[in-house]
Amino acid sequence: MLARIPPLSAVADLGCGNANAARWLAAHNPPCRYLGLDLSDPLLEIARSADFPFPAEFRQADFFESGWDRMPAAEPFGFVLAFAVLHHIPDAQRRLAFLRACRRMLVPGGWLFLSTWQFRRSPKLRMRTVAWEEIGLSESDVDSGDYLLDWRSEGRGLRYVHIVDERERSTLAEDSEFTETERFESDGEGGRLADYAVWTPV
Repeated sequence: MLARIPPLSAVADLGCGNANAARWLAAHNPPCRYLGLDLSDPLLEIARSADFPFPAEFRQADFFESGWDRMPAAEPFGFVLAFAVLHHIPDAQRRLAFLRACRRMLVPGGWLFLSTWQFRRSPKLRMRTVAWEEIGLSESDVDSGDYLLDWRSEGRGLRYVHIVDERERSTLAEDSEFTETERFESDGEGGRLADYAVWTPV
């Protein structure tokens, strides 16, 4: 999807992590302006340590807080990236608020590229689901499609995941005033562990 971004575009990368997308763009299609937002200070420090052949700014942002999209004092962007972010946002209204903020960041005719994890397509990953009682909650406390996973990377942790299915994605697009122009599966075993979508503002 990054290959579709023309050189000299303005790009906002939400959940930028350690700037993998920015590094790819630097090597292939350098933008004229890049903004990376993430909650993790350690990952942002890694991102800031890299040299880029274009103006690149990295800021901390909490997508649960209202107004995070108005932090950057900059013109709107031609492209907003939201890879592996939406499925970690609990509550339908918060997911909708996040997508509406994405729309505000875009120029008319801009593009939102997003992906959502579909771990239930993997029998191995399905075995990592953990009961909500482990963190003091029950099924009645969470929404349909919410899961807690045992995350076994450099130790053990727990990760919240919401399965955004096709119906929910379609509703979110309509309610946040986007049109979905494309959707496809990619990543992981069998190339099916994530749904990717291309949206443009209505």
